[in-house]
Amino acid sequence: MYPLYASRMASWKRLLLVCTGALLFAFNMKSFVHSGGLLPGGIAGASTLLQQIFSSFFSLSIPYTPINLLLNAFPIFIGFRFIGKKFTLFSLLMIVLSSFLTDMIPVQPITYDPLLVSVFGGLLNGLSIGLCLWGNASSGGLDFIAIFLSQEKNMDAWNYTFALNAVMLLIAGLLFGLDQALYSIIFQFTSTQVVHVLYQKHRQHTLFIITNHPKEVFSTISAMTHHGATVFDGTGAYLEEPRSMVYSVVDSDEVKPVIKAVRQADSTAFVNVVRTDQMTGRFFQRKED
Repeated sequence: MYPLYASRMASWKRLLLVCTGALLFAFNMKSFVHSGGLLPGGIAGASTLLQQIFSSFFSLSIPYTPINLLLNAFPIFIGFRFIGKKFTLFSLLMIVLSSFLTDMIPVQPITYDPLLVSVFGGLLNGLSIGLCLWGNASSGGLDFIAIFLSQEKNMDAWNYTFALNAVMLLIAGLLFGLDQALYSIIFQFTSTQVVHVLYQKHRQHTLFIITNHPKEVFSTISAMTHHGATVFDGTGAYLEEPRSMVYSVVDSDEVKPVIKAVRQADSTAFVNVVRTDQMTGRFFQRKED
């Protein structure tokens, strides 16, 4: 019963995070993005840009929802095909819910200062995306591409998506004014940095563990992360006694639980954690679920 209860609680927590992220995203769209005349980048930005084009050049008012859902069709396919079905279903919930809320929530400007709109709008946008990522989902669009690349190619793709967004925003600036595009780039840059802080899964850390129980420590790491390890034999310089060092690389979100488990396997273990900036070779990547 307990595993079933834990699974249900995890699903409810995941649902709560995704719904909160969708609500925050829609509120941000109406309180900062629309009232400030910004383009948020990604599929949401493309949807907003198309709305503006139809309104300015064809005098047509098209709702945000159908455009956003149509443009997200291909990223959703990528999610189902390459990332994970549950992950994509929760992401689809985020896309649909945030789209409908964006159309339903009235515009509520908080400030008209373009710099404040860009910075605080970007903070809220990054937070809404971060909540979805904590819920093991995404806000759709280019997030699917970024997660796919980080999962399959073990690369930090968020800066690449920011570059693509910047190009799209500059093109929009040629149509509606460079001031709007430049403030939108500030918005997108702020959002990207918030996501960098909140989402650590694509990063790795190296563990150097000095222990007298290398087999138990390795078994703990292997069972929790499915990562391998290398054991080096050495001598402690202070007491000149034999020591072993277990060397392993794990994902950033695994560091704390692994260290806690290692302490249970060997309470006297000395653990040094080093951020890994670059890595090549075979490395187990967990699939999204």
